Amino acid sequence: MSAPLSSSAESRKELTVRGLILGTVITLVFTAANVFFGLKAGLTFATSIPAAVISMAILRQFKGVTVQENNIVQTVASAAGTLSAIIFVLPGLIMIGWWNGFPYWVSFGICALGGVLGVMYSIPLRRALVTNSDLPYPEGVACAEVLKVGGGEADVNSSAEDLAAGVESSRAGLLAVIWGSITSALFAVVVATQVFASDVAQYFRIGSKGSVSGYDFNLSFALFAVGHLVGLWVGVALLVGFIIAWGGAVPYYSWLNPLAGVAADVAQATWSHKVRFLGAGTIGIAAIWTLAKLVKPVISGLTSAMAASRVRSAGAAHTLPRTERDIPIGVVGIITLACLVPIAWLLGDFSISAHLGEHVVLLVAGGLVYIVLMSFFVSAVCGYMAGLIGSSNSPLSGVGILVVIGAALLLVLGVKPLLPAEAGKALVAFALFATAVVFAVATIANNNLQDLKTGQLVDATPWRQQVALIIGVVVGAAIIPPILDLLNHAYGFAGVAGVDPSRALPAPQAALISALAQGVIQGNLDWNLIGIGALIGAVIIALDEVLSRSSKSVRLPPLAVGLGIYLPTSTTLMIVVGAFVGWYFDKRAERTAKPEAVKQLGVLLASGMIVGESIIGVLLAALVVFSGKAAPLGLVGENFASAAIWIGGIAFAAVMIVLYAWISRLGRAGTTVPTR
Repeated sequence: MSAPLSSSAESRKELTVRGLILGTVITLVFTAANVFFGLKAGLTFATSIPAAVISMAILRQFKGVTVQENNIVQTVASAAGTLSAIIFVLPGLIMIGWWNGFPYWVSFGICALGGVLGVMYSIPLRRALVTNSDLPYPEGVACAEVLKVGGGEADVNSSAEDLAAGVESSRAGLLAVIWGSITSALFAVVVATQVFASDVAQYFRIGSKGSVSGYDFNLSFALFAVGHLVGLWVGVALLVGFIIAWGGAVPYYSWLNPLAGVAADVAQATWSHKVRFLGAGTIGIAAIWTLAKLVKPVISGLTSAMAASRVRSAGAAHTLPRTERDIPIGVVGIITLACLVPIAWLLGDFSISAHLGEHVVLLVAGGLVYIVLMSFFVSAVCGYMAGLIGSSNSPLSGVGILVVIGAALLLVLGVKPLLPAEAGKALVAFALFATAVVFAVATIANNNLQDLKTGQLVDATPWRQQVALIIGVVVGAAIIPPILDLLNHAYGFAGVAGVDPSRALPAPQAALISALAQGVIQGNLDWNLIGIGALIGAVIIALDEVLSRSSKSVRLPPLAVGLGIYLPTSTTLMIVVGAFVGWYFDKRAERTAKPEAVKQLGVLLASGMIVGESIIGVLLAALVVFSGKAAPLGLVGENFASAAIWIGGIAFAAVMIVLYAWISRLGRAGTTVPTR
């Protein structure tokens, strides 16, 4: 065990009031962006890097700023931003007709209590999956490098030139985020005027027997940016999933069950009712495979946590390195139990309001046991995948599928026989409610481990980060429900009665998870489709394992293939384009004098694109609600649609070329420095 750090290291600024306030302010923006983007695209983005850049640019105006203090700011912001992934489940309660809106205190309780549990679960997992692991944690490492390069705490050996370069690097990074945000926001505004088309799409019939297919490129800077961030091989996997879905499954099932109507409607109906369940099976088997690989590291992590606890209880806490001091395991246990009490109350209150009061004891006891056990398992799965491919790509969708199917099956076996037939809808709602709590735990544990990896690399104190994570969770939980309500009133969710499908937010994960819950409990789920999807997933897993043994870089992530099958084509294809363009940009960056600096600016530009478009989406939602108009900024009519496609497509490509050329020049100009 290494020796304790010096007193100067112990006393440096880390968990400060100004850092917490700044992290909270950034949280308000990024959480709103993530909620909207997740409902639109079915994906959320990691907020750590843009939060770190903004933090460094602002805190540089103050004295005594440290890298560790900047790390606390991004920790708060990223925790709240990641909690927005609860949108993968909660809208399902509206989709099945159980809720009309999002009751504030119930929604807050689900997010806050589940999120705090996620922080607690991440503590024993830290040693297994961060300290004693060789997982790459791409987003955590990238964020750490941004913090190091941006500076904040002057090294005693740093020259004046180094310090000046550090200041310039953070300015360049901030410029990348700002201009990415402004550009994507302005483009989204022009799209809202309908002068630019929102997408380039075509659906068509194949042959004369009713088979259909198609494609849809959403002209979204945010989706393009996600592709840049996830990288080439995730993009390739999404493309493989798209080909399986729209090159094979949609034509096959539409030929097998020919439908009359417009090709686009037939294709979307076939994908929605058939093909996306193949994706569910693929995602599910990928999540199970991940879980099976985690048994050993999880046990190791628990053992390490208990060993650290014994050191503390023996009065030797001071012998632990500062960078290994978590919140004590005893306190973790107390906080966990304290969270379970209100969760039990929420389950009981929900059961009574659903007219299941006669079985409230069974539902509460069973629900608690399920939440406790399943939450820990999925936390381990998501943490491992965050370490492998990043928080943005972690299998939250697959986790939600497994959790809701498990909850629904238990309800069918243990509770449904005791109830009248008309109680089926209430059981579906209860399954979604319990899944939402587990999901909040999973998404936070997934994010926390990424943040704790960043902390490890910048010499942060784990327990201080864990406190910051709890604060971020509470802030995020406070603002997510009103944002969801705003978007629900402005746009609504696809498939809900009375909602205009042309304006509705797809919320694909919530739609799929609620459909699975209904299918299991009502007994009409097509298990054959799930099974075929699982078989596809097994083949992809085998292929990925072969690739991993033959090459260090070439992979085919099974989860991403599953996402490519069940996400809308309007989401998938632009992400694929972004992944290939991002790969090409990085290859060209490698030819420059400072390749890592140029690549990092590309990451920051992409992060800004996501934030700008998403924030405009939320503001437009407010405008729709207050104006009462579906397209309050519309300047042209439907007869302009054909021209809008060409104008929008050309403008999108031109702006993207200009942005990437600018960011390359910015990196080559020497305004950034290589990672230390």
